[in-house]
Amino acid sequence: MNKNELVSVVAEKASLSKQDATSAVDAVFDALQSAMANGDDVRLVGFGTFSVSARAASKGRNPSTGAEVDIPARNVPRFTPGKGLKDAVNSK
Repeated sequence: MNKNELVSVVAEKASLSKQDATSAVDAVFDALQSAMANGDDVRLVGFGTFSVSARAASKGRNPSTGAEVDIPARNVPRFTPGKGLKDAVNSK
């Protein structure tokens, strides 16, 4: 499912126009992104938790030359599914 398909489903289920549904979906994505950019977790009970995890610096290898490469430390987004989502996915 892509964003346009998601907007269509939201519009249909919430009896909204596609323009209103697009605004709603964009607002949710913006809120998630803003919270995670500030280092906050977003917990949606029954669905899951969006969080930010620190990844330490490491050494890697360039696959074409075999040369060692430094990979810098960074923050990465994570998603941990909740019980409701796991049950829904495994029930089919």
